[in-house]
Amino acid sequence: MLFPRILALLACCALTACGLPRGAGFQSEVLAASNANTAAPGEEPEYDFAVYEVTRASLPVINRWPATTGVRMSWPTAVDQPASLMIANGDTVQLTIWDAEENSVLAGAGGFTPLQPIQVSSSGRIFVPYIGELRVAGMSPETARSRIEEDLTRTIPSAQVQLVVEPGRMNTANLSAGVAAPGLYPLADRNVRILDLFSQAGGPAPDLAAPQVRLVRDGRTFGVPFDRLLREPSLNIAVRGGDRIYIEDDARKFITLGATGTQSLVDFPESDLSALEAIALIGGVNAGTANPEGILIMREYAPAAVRDGISGPPKQRVVFTIDLTSADGLFSAGKFMMEGDDLIYGTESIFGPALTLVGITNTLTSLTN
Repeated sequence: MLFPRILALLACCALTACGLPRGAGFQSEVLAASNANTAAPGEEPEYDFAVYEVTRASLPVINRWPATTGVRMSWPTAVDQPASLMIANGDTVQLTIWDAEENSVLAGAGGFTPLQPIQVSSSGRIFVPYIGELRVAGMSPETARSRIEEDLTRTIPSAQVQLVVEPGRMNTANLSAGVAAPGLYPLADRNVRILDLFSQAGGPAPDLAAPQVRLVRDGRTFGVPFDRLLREPSLNIAVRGGDRIYIEDDARKFITLGATGTQSLVDFPESDLSALEAIALIGGVNAGTANPEGILIMREYAPAAVRDGISGPPKQRVVFTIDLTSADGLFSAGKFMMEGDDLIYGTESIFGPALTLVGITNTLTSLTN
């Protein structure tokens, strides 16, 4: 009596295979038009999204479209600067005057007189005995020394001047956040590079997954990923006095759902992340149920970005399809760059319900045996 009942149960399962629980929709279901049921006979259903297959032919167009998250920041180009420091307001100048004359008006014991350190005023000047107020801001230490010595020899013919500058706030850079040792860092000269400062500060904080460098200069904010700064020498710019520099984490995330290896919210591990890398990062697709020809990346653009399909997407919502079973699909997925808030959706294979039914059948058969 038990065996016929099991056969009847299996028959029922076979008839209802399509109604079995599934972890994802079929590609045709996901890409169905929103008004397919209301379209008049003979009328083409209207889609409220555009569908693009990621291939070698479509990539050049897609990659020209605007980014969906964040603002692409510019970054100054590195330019060689003189190695000398430029004296600025707030620097401290220490003068020592040497005079070999026996009856020198300045020379103390040993033939030299160290003057009291003096701070460069807001007008860029310092006071020097027998000269008066002298503008030194904007001069290199050597130029300022020569100028002071030249003016001083009119009163003290044999005078020689030694000048030492201690950088003030205008000749320091502020590493304000995102580094191991934040603080004010004096600039020894005009050719101190930004990577030199990061080395002094211990580099980016270890808890940053994808550090982004931000430079605030003259009221503008520049930005570049830290990994690009390391790779491209032309980005390793000279730091200027008054620069504020900080490092923040990449706030972009993408979502994975459906028949993928992981269903979660995933941080960008680096600034440039391809679709192929993202799929590998989440453990690929479900080997038992996924349709490798139907990997979907869903992206929503700003209304202002919608254009003609060449300079921008033709609709605000775009679905990109990736075929992981073809060489073109795989190569193209490696050059298709992810954006923040993208959704990677793994559609289910049409054989998924059949495989589920086979699993139930095997389970029931085992129980019967």
